[in-house]
Amino acid sequence: MVVGGGEVGQRKVEGLVEAGAKVTVISPDLTPSLCSLAKRKKIVHLSRRYRKGDLKGHFLAYAATSDASTQRLMASEARRGDLLINVVDRPALCRFIAPAIVRRGDLIIAISTSGASPALAKKLRQELEQIFGPEYAAALKFLRSLRKKLMTGSFSPSERQRISTDLVHSSLVSYLREGKKGKLTRLLKRILGRKRRLSGLRIRL
Repeated sequence: MVVGGGEVGQRKVEGLVEAGAKVTVISPDLTPSLCSLAKRKKIVHLSRRYRKGDLKGHFLAYAATSDASTQRLMASEARRGDLLINVVDRPALCRFIAPAIVRRGDLIIAISTSGASPALAKKLRQELEQIFGPEYAAALKFLRSLRKKLMTGSFSPSERQRISTDLVHSSLVSYLREGKKGKLTRLLKRILGRKRRLSGLRIRL
């Protein structure tokens, strides 16, 4: 259960849905993304405020609301019902601590201050989101495809390691960020060797 339909609640819900959880969201209002999930029946939405007893039957809950009375009520019910609960920005009310997450496709960066300062964890997440943009998702998707091709091709283990290492330390991410497909093609030819080709390998910008 996630109580709160704002941006914070949305992040919690998206992570839960991605993990395969069955999620109920309680909130009078939802972000557009949460509305879309509800319309597609990816989540159950109860358009109202939290009521005493709503936690019954659930395993895990997020109190993603700034209403202090709701936070305290949920924390109290979770303790009595032996449920896992995370009250956003209130470590003392939590039964588990959730790290701040930066997701870029297959890249997942988790930041934890061990409950000492959720505000600092949030600040670090925002800074890392600026450093690691969507180009990292594209780079990882490409590197995954490349790795499969190298494993099934006529490349020796040392060649595979050299190619992967050279690409990771090259301008691959910068070229993806800037949309420079021509430079990417030349980069691959240089690192692979002009006589070596990987049919079917595609770079999506």
